[in-house]
Amino acid sequence: MASFVPTSADTLEEQRLYTSARMVDVQCLDCLARVRAKKNSEHHTSIQWNADAVAACPELGRRDGSSDSRDGHRGCPRLLASIDAAVRDGNLPVGAEDGY
Repeated sequence: MASFVPTSADTLEEQRLYTSARMVDVQCLDCLARVRAKKNSEHHTSIQWNADAVAACPELGRRDGSSDSRDGHRGCPRLLASIDAAVRDGNLPVGAEDGY
């Protein structure tokens, strides 16, 4: 259960901006998993996986999914390469706007 549930319009808008502003669909060039991603800087990438993308990614499928494993927190190198390609191709802009 959430410890904080926003109710004010301003807080809800902040939450929407934080979780979805500037997110772009990116498809892995290897397994075709589709995620939402944004790059606030060269070193900061946000990726939102969904159940379909996790199921499609063979890299994630090979990992130990136990809760105490750090393995589940690493990204897929093939997807990261696909995100880099999207940046190079101009399909994924780099840089935050208004803090998002």
